[in-house]
Amino acid sequence: MSITTERKDTLMKEYATKEGDTGSPEVQVAILTERISNLTEHFKSHKKDNHSRRGLLKMVSQRRKLLDYVKARDEPRYLELIKRLGIRK
Repeated sequence: MSITTERKDTLMKEYATKEGDTGSPEVQVAILTERISNLTEHFKSHKKDNHSRRGLLKMVSQRRKLLDYVKARDEPRYLELIKRLGIRK
């Protein structure tokens, strides 16, 4: 359900805006997207896991807030990010 440290490091390097960047909205959204996709796969075989579903909804909400922040600050950056992650508007 959780992502490995190696995968998290890979995402940080891929979406970092500068060297050593671990907290930019792009990195946070990329990590949340990975966790959301893992949980979505989990629910295909565990349909009645409502406790984890609540966590999934919280992660989706957090990702939406971060994406709204990026969109308000710099719309071309937002469009590039959702394109790279394969998220719909």
